[in-house]
Amino acid sequence: MASHDVHAVLAAHGIGCEAVVRLGEGQDNVAYEVDGELIVRFAKGGTDVLREAKLLETVARFSPFAVPTPVFVEPECMAYRKLPGIPLVDVTPPPGIAKVLNAYVDTVQAIPVDAVAGLVDTDDDPVSQWLAEAHESYAAVEVPREYRRSIERFLDAEPPTRTEPSVFSHNDLGIEHVLVDPATGDVTGIIDWTDAALCDPAYDHGLIYRDLGVLIDGPLAARAAFYARCTVLEDLAYGITSGIQRYADEARRSLRHLFEPQR
Repeated sequence: MASHDVHAVLAAHGIGCEAVVRLGEGQDNVAYEVDGELIVRFAKGGTDVLREAKLLETVARFSPFAVPTPVFVEPECMAYRKLPGIPLVDVTPPPGIAKVLNAYVDTVQAIPVDAVAGLVDTDDDPVSQWLAEAHESYAAVEVPREYRRSIERFLDAEPPTRTEPSVFSHNDLGIEHVLVDPATGDVTGIIDWTDAALCDPAYDHGLIYRDLGVLIDGPLAARAAFYARCTVLEDLAYGITSGIQRYADEARRSLRHLFEPQR
């Protein structure tokens, strides 16, 4: 769908509405809020929305935090009741939130692969490809001068090695997909499971480091830091070239703890 007639989609399912507000757009979806109660999300590209809905049912059995429960599903869109909370990206991160999210990643990654068989793909590009794409992202946009030397050292270095097998994970656990109670800072939900896949167990930990500046300890740390640096360059390039300023602004903020500035 190039344009989204939310009223018509809801009417086809016997749902009336008054106020429709466009919430925002990411690389995979465009989302709308309906009457403050319903989220209607339209897929971009070849996302298998029906399969994602089945995946959400599975994840809900294991997740300690709420995940979307579909009200209806079509090949290109999904509606679900709005979960409580607001995106973490819109508030000052509360103390200890990174530790909570890293523990959540570990919980999700303990879901048996057999439980999600047929519901997710494998997203397991080698680190050499990640590094090559980071080179492309860096070349595509103007990076603040004070970070260039540090970024270029990173791009010239050998990527970290990996021995661990792939695991099931959210695979896009940026702070825009974490809902929190603005009064308490408690996590209330995890949204947008479009990219969930069998992937490197370090990847989602890397996104937490990218967005919150807290790196896990242990054998996954080097690759988590690697993914954080690759994805911040990707987000900076995407935000600038797409005109979605939020991505570029968040990426510039994260550069401060991912790359040492040179004056």
